[in-house]
Amino acid sequence: MRDVAHEHKRDDLLSPGMREQLELGYVFGGLSTFAQQPFVPDLDDLDKWKPDVAIVGAPFDLATTNRPGARFGPRSIRTSAYESGTYHIDLDLEIFDHLTVVDAGDAHCPHGDTATSHANIRTRVHEIARRGIIPIVLGGDHSITWPAATAVADVHGYGNVGIVHFDAHADTADIIDGNLASHGTPMRRLIESGAVPGDRFVQVGLRGYWPPADTFAWMKEQGMVWHTMQEIWDRGFQPVLEDAVNEALDRADCLYISVDVDSLDPSFAPGTGTPEPGGIATADMLRAVRELARRHNVVGMDVVEVAPAYDVSELTVNVAHRLVMEALGGMAARRRDAGR
Repeated sequence: MRDVAHEHKRDDLLSPGMREQLELGYVFGGLSTFAQQPFVPDLDDLDKWKPDVAIVGAPFDLATTNRPGARFGPRSIRTSAYESGTYHIDLDLEIFDHLTVVDAGDAHCPHGDTATSHANIRTRVHEIARRGIIPIVLGGDHSITWPAATAVADVHGYGNVGIVHFDAHADTADIIDGNLASHGTPMRRLIESGAVPGDRFVQVGLRGYWPPADTFAWMKEQGMVWHTMQEIWDRGFQPVLEDAVNEALDRADCLYISVDVDSLDPSFAPGTGTPEPGGIATADMLRAVRELARRHNVVGMDVVEVAPAYDVSELTVNVAHRLVMEALGGMAARRRDAGR
């Protein structure tokens, strides 16, 4: 059944000129927004629109340790992904009939200024979340999760947000090359601040050769739980995911999802700064994100480390785009099934 209230709320505020420009995006013209949804960067306009979800870009990659370029991720996800439609075949729903989504533009990330960039990301995400809108953040390197998830915790309560974090790497180092705000340290910063305590922080997909044993010892002291690719190989993806979300929400009411595209095997997502062989398959990851959004109270999400310069045939860009679409599909189905 079509959600007429949502549909009319969106169309009543959409001028003919804006609709025309949005539609041109499908034929490589006009304004490029995520999924060609309305561009609503002004906070006063957000108050008028009252969307369910706002896409916000965090074009920042000063914290990378290997290949830079993730600052171009938000733009590429919006402009280069293949736009195939908005009807979700598996869920049997038209996503935007049940969910009002806008593109709120990007946080300002000035060149060479990590502190200001992170502060601007936190402010932008906070302004969205405090309005009861779910922020979905397009990175940027993984350091942006520190300000973004903190902003969500500022609204929903420190300790009341659990995180399911998909990644090849734990990103819990204390300091890297003198940098406390590296893309390899954001999860430690979140835990140390109390925004997301360690016993509400679960990681999926870890593999490879970093971080070292002393970092894992610290993680264990914090009550963190992690599920490696070896465990996924041994047990299967679905039971591991079930355990992960239960662990993250055992002491929290709200869920934040963080996806580093290097959690995927590089054959599926080569366009990233630190590719690590032996990762998750795209089919599993898309369904995992969908199920998390459909079954749980997701209050924020990020997709990070898309570096288009290293991509092949837009594989990574399309995966990142579809990860967001699957989350939106899950949220839409949750509303439909609840009769909202």
